[in-house]
Amino acid sequence: MRPRPPLKGRGIISGTGVIITGLLATLLALIFPIWSYADRSGTGVDVLNAQTVSTSYGPLSALDREFVTKVRLAGLWELPAGQQAEQKGTTEAVRIAGQHLVEGHTFLDQRVRDVAAKLGLQLPNQPSDQQKQWLTTLSAAQGTDYDRDFVNIARLAHGKVFSLVAQVRATTRNSLVRSLADDANTTVLDHIKVLEATGYVDWDALAQDMASGSTPPLVNSPAPPGPTTDTGPAAPVAPSASPTYALPPAASSPPPQ
Repeated sequence: MRPRPPLKGRGIISGTGVIITGLLATLLALIFPIWSYADRSGTGVDVLNAQTVSTSYGPLSALDREFVTKVRLAGLWELPAGQQAEQKGTTEAVRIAGQHLVEGHTFLDQRVRDVAAKLGLQLPNQPSDQQKQWLTTLSAAQGTDYDRDFVNIARLAHGKVFSLVAQVRATTRNSLVRSLADDANTTVLDHIKVLEATGYVDWDALAQDMASGSTPPLVNSPAPPGPTTDTGPAAPVAPSASPTYALPPAASSPPPQ
């Protein structure tokens, strides 16, 4: 029995099938990422929509709510820190910086409480744990050590808030939040300038701290408007009528670095 000759046509068909299969696989590999990205949940737009609530002043996002809370938190520690600097600062420049912090955050505190009340947001009445630690550090420092600690801690904190203000101002769709961001931008920039004018800013340390993100963001976004556990209204933050901080010896200018 003679062997059958090879089926050349069958080989050609088989080879063509392999090529077609490969082309289809390549096409699917190109199409799938596009389809997957368009359909998947968890994209920036999905998160924005999921965490945004409607108000009579426009949509209120999670970032908007975080901003309102951080403005309040800034006043809770920077206002008493500014008052302390008015008394403990060893140079006129440091005392002036403290005065600016007191005046600026007295104004912003009234603004943020008004905005929060209209949006149905609760505000904290105590600084964060890190802010409390900053106040403890400043209370323990004296003389020029106090000046340096006050200026660099406050300058770092203002730099963190300043970047958040810019982001919120650029993206918010809520008219109340936009107006608050305008006021916060003006106030924070003023504070940054007067702190830098003291001559005590450690620029290298500041750059390192800003790059490392040493001030963590809020773990949980503040609750949106709606039924919430009532913790009472946000109490006004006001300068004390009689500071209790001891006055250090005065100095006319910062000592040489």
